[in-house]
Amino acid sequence: MSNAVSALGGASYDGFARIEDQGLRGMITLRGDLASKEIKAAVKAATGLGVPGQRQALSGGDTAVLWMSPDELLLMCPYDEVNDKIAALETALAGQHFLAVNVSDARTFLRISGAGAREVLAKVCPVDLSPEAFTPGMFRRTRMAQVPAAFWLDDAGAFHLICFRSIADYAFNLLKVSAKPGGEVGYFA
Repeated sequence: MSNAVSALGGASYDGFARIEDQGLRGMITLRGDLASKEIKAAVKAATGLGVPGQRQALSGGDTAVLWMSPDELLLMCPYDEVNDKIAALETALAGQHFLAVNVSDARTFLRISGAGAREVLAKVCPVDLSPEAFTPGMFRRTRMAQVPAAFWLDDAGAFHLICFRSIADYAFNLLKVSAKPGGEVGYFA
């Protein structure tokens, strides 16, 4: 069992949206030919999910597959399963040109939920987050104020955000300020 701790130690904030540290999550960067049958089979075996399309996220249960670039995915799984998943990927992809790396401890995983979740992110990210333009399953890598971040929207209307662990406090505090009661803009209301 790991003795690792998340960067934010389970922190949460309730404003006009809820900001929550999602704790430790297993994250594997997988690079290779995303159209190859070998990569598709390996991703399915590791996560139970397929390879998402451009700027898409697939999630189910405790796993997710995020499209990062034309030759890169981020696989998410329980933290304690990462090493076994990487070993299985290496076996399944032997002879292929690929890279599978554990990036779990380099990232922070947050959830933004509630009626104001869209507005909280829209205030700090240059992305059209209107319900017509950003629908469940969509994924974006972007800037969140001065830092890189990536997020997707689930079917329940919650956003899941990943950023570098080194800027976890900044990201959490930025989202807290954006969600502060009295700061509602009401654009998506």
